[in-house]
This record gives sequence, C-alpha cells and structure tokens, in this order.
Amino acid sequence: VDFFVVPTVKNQVLFVFLVLAHERRRVLHFNVTANPTAEWTGQQIVEAFPWEEAPRFLLRDRGKIYGASFRRRVGSLGVEEVLIAPRSPWQNPCVERLIGSIRRECLDHVIVVNERHLKRILADYFSYYHGWRTHQALEMDCPERREVHSADRGVVLEVAEVGGLHHHYERVV
Repeated sequence: VDFFVVPTVKNQVLFVFLVLAHERRRVLHFNVTANPTAEWTGQQIVEAFPWEEAPRFLLRDRGKIYGASFRRRVGSLGVEEVLIAPRSPWQNPCVERLIGSIRRECLDHVIVVNERHLKRILADYFSYYHGWRTHQALEMDCPERREVHSADRGVVLEVAEVGGLHHHYERVV
C-alpha cells in the first residue's frame, strides 16, 4: 500500500491511496481524499478485501498516516504488517513503480479539477492498466490475462483509452 499526492487546478492537494497485489501487479483498491486520517486509511483496507480473504502480508512505509486505528483494522483482518526501512522507498518497488507510471502515463497529461474528476481519471487508467498495458515483469502480459488473436481473425481497430491518452488495438471479425 502507499499514498501519493495530486494537485488540482484550484491548488488543492488530493491524496490517493493504493492497494496493489504483488503477484500480477493488480490494483485491488484505490480511493481519493483531501483529508486522510488513520481511520479513513483503515477503512480503505477493509473495503479492499470485503469478501475475499485478506493477504498474509501488507508491505508499507512508516508514515504517520498508518496510526493505531489503521494497525488495529489490519490486525483484525489477520494481516501481518511489513514495514520498510525509514526513507527507503526502493524497498516497496512495485507500488512505487506503479505511482511513477500513473504520473508519467496519465496525470502528467491532464489537469485535475476535483476529487470526483481524479477518481474518474484513475478508474479509466486502471481499466486500461489491467486489461491492455503490458508489463515486462509479467512477460509482456497484462495483470488480467487476455486472449491472443490470430492474424487471420479480421481487421485491426484502434480503441481509445483514458480519454484518448492511450490506445489499444483489437482484431474484429
């Protein structure tokens, strides 16, 4: 898990909370708030795993936002917290890489208006990220496996994603 900040056009700072599954680089949950608290962050963990079994481990930094309320919520799910060393973001590389990708591939190209707008942009980006964006660590596959089309299937169509920032190509009959 990790947080990152996004400024808006009105100079408001929004905080984005991410929960990332390591094995397939899937974003399990995200949310946006202007005022994060330990209680809010703890609730996000509960919302990330409403019906599923929670993971065994939760890798996080030592930020003050992960206070006693957060730790109680995580503990009640039976999750063991693994803390990275102070000032060592390289010890949480998957989520740090994801945040960099979000910035480079999406947020550096749009002006965020408000919280609702940022949620919509991120939801669109994560849809693209899970279904079409390839990952070297996944042998050039996506977090959600997709069908490989044969060359004789039909014509290739371009499909815009994330408001036209990205595109994917599909063969259609």
